[in-house]
Amino acid sequence: MLLAKITRRHGIGPERRGLTLAAAMLAFIMPTPVMADAPTPAQDVAMARALRDTGAQGLAVALISDGHVSWVRTFGVRNAAGDPLDTDTVMYGASLTKAVVGYLTLQLAAEGIVDLDRPIANILARPLPEYGNVDAYGHWGDLAADDRWRRITPRMVLNHSTGFANFAFLEPDGKLRIHFDPGTRYAYSGEGMMLLQFGLEQGLGLDLEAELQRRYFRPLGMTRTSLKWQSSFAPNVADGWDEVGRSELHDERSRVRAAGSMDTTITDMARMAAYMVRKEGLSDAWQAAYPGGSLAITTRQQFPTLLPDAPVKEWPGAMAGLGVITFAGPQGSGWFKGGHNDVTANTMVCLERDRRCVLILSNDVRSEKAFPALVRALLGETGVPFAWEYPDLAAN
Repeated sequence: MLLAKITRRHGIGPERRGLTLAAAMLAFIMPTPVMADAPTPAQDVAMARALRDTGAQGLAVALISDGHVSWVRTFGVRNAAGDPLDTDTVMYGASLTKAVVGYLTLQLAAEGIVDLDRPIANILARPLPEYGNVDAYGHWGDLAADDRWRRITPRMVLNHSTGFANFAFLEPDGKLRIHFDPGTRYAYSGEGMMLLQFGLEQGLGLDLEAELQRRYFRPLGMTRTSLKWQSSFAPNVADGWDEVGRSELHDERSRVRAAGSMDTTITDMARMAAYMVRKEGLSDAWQAAYPGGSLAITTRQQFPTLLPDAPVKEWPGAMAGLGVITFAGPQGSGWFKGGHNDVTANTMVCLERDRRCVLILSNDVRSEKAFPALVRALLGETGVPFAWEYPDLAAN
């Protein structure tokens, strides 16, 4: 383990851990700045502590201030061979993809291409179930006996109120179904995002990857970001570590999936987060529509999805918005989005006041345990409902 190597190399025993070990880690890991600004010593110590306390192998962090990237830091390694994780290392974006697609959908709405409240069914040439079960998108044929699919709008997709499970393969029989009237409550769903992609691509003739490249990735210099694996990523890509420290190779995703196929780097995604918190590319009226928290979240925790409503006093005080979750806290309103799989832990937290964000990407799911404390160290108290997002970490 990286931590053990650092401890041995610097002669630090368990009794001397704390700031001494954090300082040693900083000296050993040599985080790589890419911006003129730099973290404070306390912020550097907090990031090093996140690795120390969780045993995670890799961590990348960016701070956005006044809508611009202030600094980017990377710590640790990108693979079992010990190659360093750096600011150009391609990492799995996971469900941060949903936030980017949500912003794209808002821009399309601002341009009159998409109506957030018009059913997706209305832009398709045929009734949705007639397309059948399409491996690249979803099992629409399973919905033939339930015409509530006719009601689902882009806004319902982005605020996760379609009524779908997260994914159909999680259903006992593996079939896609609608569990409640669309638009009435929150239940996180990747299937919903795939329905939106189906509408954009099959109904409107857009190419999601091409549209993201044209609007964001190329203009912002996000040269190592794509929703589909690129061979140019291979020389510097992050593998991952799971909850028990097993290493897993990076998944080279061959299909564009709005639900979460984005590969990116901490440098690239920081530019996208800054663009989003600036509300770039939107008129004043449409800036007011983002992040668009419009649906109260009524469950104790986010996962497993389709949980029953909690008593009102146990609601997290958050609202579902356009691909993100909105909240109000000591520093005013903000929004956040996480990204997770067995070997990935990401989060993006943005505050409207002063357009400040923290972006964290990790190729080790164990780092997630440090997120509440790390966000607090970098942004101060925010009001992010971490107990809902990460219920096991409520005390952090």
